[in-house]
Amino acid sequence: MEITITAVLTAHPGKEDDLRQALDKVIPPSRQEDGCLAYVLHESIDAPGTFVFYEKYRDEAALDHHINSPHYQAYRQAAQTLLAGRDVYRLREV
Repeated sequence: MEITITAVLTAHPGKEDDLRQALDKVIPPSRQEDGCLAYVLHESIDAPGTFVFYEKYRDEAALDHHINSPHYQAYRQAAQTLLAGRDVYRLREV
């Protein structure tokens, strides 16, 4: 079953550019993962510094591989002090 992830990430005030750079670094290696079908970053027009990832994975194993990958773990470590909020939604198409 394909899994879609929507992650809403909000930067601490003054950390918007730092968060954007951290997010940009994780995109290329994530797109190259086996089982990653989509990995697209958006930024809110109305709320700059609010980023939304749209991700799609072939199955749970592909998502697990992504979460445990060195590049994703490095991003999570780097983003700890940059994030004011992080909401992640695991979705299935209906």
